[in-house]
Amino acid sequence: MEVQFSKSPTIQSDVCRTAVVMAAKRAIETERPDRLFDDPFAAQLAGDAAINLQKEWLSKTQDSASQLKVQFVAVRTKYFDDFIMEVVSKIHQVVFLGAGLDTRAYRLSFPPETQLYEIDLPEIIDYKREILKEIPPKCRHHTIATDLKQPWSHLLLQHGYQSNIPTVWLLEGLLMYLDETEVHQLLSTISELSPTGSYLGADLVSVKSWQIGSQNSKAVISGHWRFGTDEPEELFATYGWETSVIQPGDLRANYGRYTVELAPREIPGKRRSYLVVGEKKEN
Repeated sequence: MEVQFSKSPTIQSDVCRTAVVMAAKRAIETERPDRLFDDPFAAQLAGDAAINLQKEWLSKTQDSASQLKVQFVAVRTKYFDDFIMEVVSKIHQVVFLGAGLDTRAYRLSFPPETQLYEIDLPEIIDYKREILKEIPPKCRHHTIATDLKQPWSHLLLQHGYQSNIPTVWLLEGLLMYLDETEVHQLLSTISELSPTGSYLGADLVSVKSWQIGSQNSKAVISGHWRFGTDEPEELFATYGWETSVIQPGDLRANYGRYTVELAPREIPGKRRSYLVVGEKKEN
């Protein structure tokens, strides 16, 4: 089914439409009286068509797995909201890679001196800029339109990024869309730009989740996945990051909403999602 978005410019590519789906899920969460966060701009970015499709899908798929897909977005958003607000009290340079239709620059109460850089494809950057052009950001906001699969660090530096001061990086909903070589190149670049004391937040999926998702060509989200790992701690440690890794559903990441029985990490070959936060310990 072709989805027509009423906003201008429109989202055309399938990969960029995954950001619209995420915005629709955040809009649905915002409607709840017990919402985990308030995103007043998500509905505007998603558009009525995408939100209605999500609601229709939810009404027809009452199984717990389908419900968890929506709840996961709420839990992930809340988890990284809390992480960001904790670290920006002491670090005022922030970079969102693969920012999508994220609205934290407009809805979180950043210290006024915060420099926040968002990098994503031109299609996404132009779409969000047009829709939110009348909304003032709550920080010093910079957008960079480029493909993260190509060299991008020079663009960040040109926009005023300072590689000699600690930075907060967020890679939310990004790494699973890159292949293994691209993931390592990205993490290498981030580490080169990050002095000791920088922080990082990211999410990943397990090898099993990636394999199953990528084999389903009809899957709007997971059908585009190209990477998974069962050793996220080791992946980030390679580039000098000491991380803490939990799964949605763990005590620190369920918020009474995402309550599932998780198999121990020692059991291999399971479908999993990981929420990662860490600090740069080595240069």
